[in-house]
Amino acid sequence: MNNKILLASAGMMCLPAVLAAKAPKKPKANQQRPNIIFIMCDDMGYGDLACYGQPFISTPNIDRMASEGMRFTQAYAGSPVSAPSRATVMTGQHSGHTHVRGNKEYWSNSNTVKYGNNVDYAVVGQEPYAPAHKILPEMLRDNGYRTGMFGKWAGGYEGSASTPDKRGIDEFYGYICQFQAHLYYPNFLNRYSRSMGDTAVVREVLEDNIKYPMSGRDYYKRTQYSARIIHDKALEWIDRQDAKHPFVGFFTYTLPHAELAQPDDDILEGYKKKFFVDKTWGGQPTSRYNAVEHTHAHFAGMITRLDSYVGEVMAKLKQKGLDKNTLVIFTSDNGPHEEGGADPAYFGRDGKLRGLKRQCYEGGIRIPFIAWWPEHIKAGAVSDLPFAFYDIMPTFCDLAGIRNFSKRYTNRDVPGDGFDGLSIAPTLLGNDKAQMQHDYLYWEFHETDQIAVRRGDWKLIVVKGKPKLYNLANDIHEDNDVAEQHPDIVNELIDVIKKEHTDNPMFRVSLPYMVCKLPKKSFVPTL
Repeated sequence: MNNKILLASAGMMCLPAVLAAKAPKKPKANQQRPNIIFIMCDDMGYGDLACYGQPFISTPNIDRMASEGMRFTQAYAGSPVSAPSRATVMTGQHSGHTHVRGNKEYWSNSNTVKYGNNVDYAVVGQEPYAPAHKILPEMLRDNGYRTGMFGKWAGGYEGSASTPDKRGIDEFYGYICQFQAHLYYPNFLNRYSRSMGDTAVVREVLEDNIKYPMSGRDYYKRTQYSARIIHDKALEWIDRQDAKHPFVGFFTYTLPHAELAQPDDDILEGYKKKFFVDKTWGGQPTSRYNAVEHTHAHFAGMITRLDSYVGEVMAKLKQKGLDKNTLVIFTSDNGPHEEGGADPAYFGRDGKLRGLKRQCYEGGIRIPFIAWWPEHIKAGAVSDLPFAFYDIMPTFCDLAGIRNFSKRYTNRDVPGDGFDGLSIAPTLLGNDKAQMQHDYLYWEFHETDQIAVRRGDWKLIVVKGKPKLYNLANDIHEDNDVAEQHPDIVNELIDVIKKEHTDNPMFRVSLPYMVCKLPKKSFVPTL
């Protein structure tokens, strides 16, 4: 692990100038700003790609991205679950500061609507992003970028103050609600299109799907597969872009999250033959996870299907002549899941890391992260820079030429408003000497009552108030708690938590207790 001098604090809400670090070069006035495609898949573990060591699943297009671009080995999600992790990307704040810190839902069994014979919720979505805090699409659109989002939103419920139409998105197609995304053959998808004259987010009913039930054998007679529909909308959006106007696309694909469902085509049939001895799963109707056969084949097929979508995105950029000026990022929102019949132990999906989704151990938050930009990012580069999702905002602003974004967009009418990230643009562009680094990285998650801090090789995990300390340099699996041997370090990292945590009544966590340093025993001579 590369332990450089750590130069800047992740917790400073308004980042100061950092000494001893050379700032990235400003683009020339006539230099074309890059387009950005940010591909975030759902619940893919650190070890789920061949280029990260996965032996069973074919991912040739993403592997090619890695060989032609930069692969990061110490990239971190913003949270171990979906909505708050995405919130750290959008808000540029870590999960001790950002408003959305969990998957708080806004659907109710007392408020329903029918599609055919299918009962669904009349209002769906999650806790909204704080309206007074500027988010990334708003900043980029303010500065001339065309903005599109295709996939999961999870940053507000239908009709709330935080839906794509109100938060800087020109074109949206997908799921406002991540719970709705549990069905790959849903009753409806959400749309907002300025070009079509939409004034708010609307529902597009999938007429062929609603002829059949939402569960049981007849569910699989549904033909409108959401992942493909959303992806096709993303490709259509790229088709409408040109070299005169910079654009940013957030492609928040739902694959390979449960349920395990997809068309029975050559991809799936190939894996059914590969995993001839396979498993079945009985379903979980309350979570909208349908029963499935061939669970291993389905999971592997969903990742390979996602890989084919990535290949189509890259081909479309090349076809349009936009590839040379487009930064493409591929990553995952958090670690691997066990829902819907998925079997992370079989695939070794955590990349030999401890923990899964919903845990602040490495397996729950360390994620694949690949950056591709021809003639700007060195082909085949591998970086061990530790960073987290709240660094995406300053990075994109840096590359887009948005200077002093923190000063410009901090809302001084909101106490404590600001941003936590540092730009990783110097690393992307091969200027490691100019790269500022965090003093520490920070996470918290209320559902499992966990907090984590990483400082250098030290990693503190707090579970229900109990602190545990690990040295990642020699214990990457976090097996050996050395808190008792290093009480001073534990207490220093607890001080970080006290500094970084701001209370949020909706998402409470147990703060850790200080570790007492035992006094040295006095030597008493034996008489």
